[in-house]
Amino acid sequence: MTCTVFRIIRRQTFLLPCLLLVLMANGCQPSASSSNEILIGHYASMTGSEATFGISTDNGIKMAVEELNAAGGIRGRKVKLITYDDKGDAREAGTAVTRLVTKDGVVAVIGEVASGLSLAAAPICQEASIPMISPSSTNPKVTRIGDMIFRVCFIDPFQAHVCAKFAREHEGLKATKAAILTDQASPYSVGLQDEFEKSFGAMGGTVVSKQTYQAGDQDFSAQLTSIRAAEPDVIFIPGYYTHVASIILQARKLGITQTFLGADGWDSAKLGEIAGEAINGCFYSNHFSHEDQSPKVQEFIRKYTAKHQQTPDALAALGHDSAMILFEAMKKIDSLDGVALAAELAKTKDFDGVTGKISIDADRNAVKPAFILEMQNGKPKYVTTMKPGE
Repeated sequence: MTCTVFRIIRRQTFLLPCLLLVLMANGCQPSASSSNEILIGHYASMTGSEATFGISTDNGIKMAVEELNAAGGIRGRKVKLITYDDKGDAREAGTAVTRLVTKDGVVAVIGEVASGLSLAAAPICQEASIPMISPSSTNPKVTRIGDMIFRVCFIDPFQAHVCAKFAREHEGLKATKAAILTDQASPYSVGLQDEFEKSFGAMGGTVVSKQTYQAGDQDFSAQLTSIRAAEPDVIFIPGYYTHVASIILQARKLGITQTFLGADGWDSAKLGEIAGEAINGCFYSNHFSHEDQSPKVQEFIRKYTAKHQQTPDALAALGHDSAMILFEAMKKIDSLDGVALAAELAKTKDFDGVTGKISIDADRNAVKPAFILEMQNGKPKYVTTMKPGE
């Protein structure tokens, strides 16, 4: 997923020198490995328009920390989580991560959900040799920043291919013509648009209309009217639930009856609450399904629901998996030195996570399947699983 704020290059230029100045001014920070607690950090959008993403992820991480500590921690030492709210802003994300690595002395950082925010803050972790694990930033550029940056989610080229394949082959769709409505300021949305168009075309489909909007827009009638005139079989919206719900409500009022298709940015309980019946029969790709009957998934759902009185979404599951992969690596090394920890994280293979078997490839990306879900009565229902290479 990707933040709608994208002034990354300029912000990196500002943040990296500031980090170096702080490091020189403070000298060596007290290491978490020298205390009775092991400190790890998390930065997320705990407030703002996509707050459900950050809150769910934080809940999942906290559950993992509680489980680890209840089992004795890491060689008898408890793990402590420090979470900062970046408010969905790239500058705030950089400030939060700088504080985590220079003031708090964390041994690793988890975050962000939004790819734009991960792109803004990851260079700080890379420069400081502190491993960073993104739970759900799907833009391929995130892990290209350096060898300290990892993720436990699949990446956009795979997700877009899955969506295109489903659009072309699903019995209820068999789409030959597609329209795309993209958030032009979001690297997540633009990246998915490009990859979907490429994959859909390679499978014999044609994109008959491409329209754009920008975060904060309220009226989508002009774009939807153009899409209606193009008569697509399916409409792909690689955006966030906050905009998707409004777009689909307006589309139905304009008499657009086609099926909408999206990606993991749709995943929020708010989607069904806002869109209501208008979104019934629409599909999206995701990292997790609460209908998965595996014991690990059902146990996670039971614990999460008991604690938070709601069914966990994929963000919660990915937050949990991010922390558990980190803890597994910590258990295998004698030192919590960042370089050593990153080297162990890179060895992750067939980790049995809530979101499936996770292996980290040579580019520090997770190789794992994607789920297709259908919105029915305001809730996502499992349709199918698509594995890499299929």
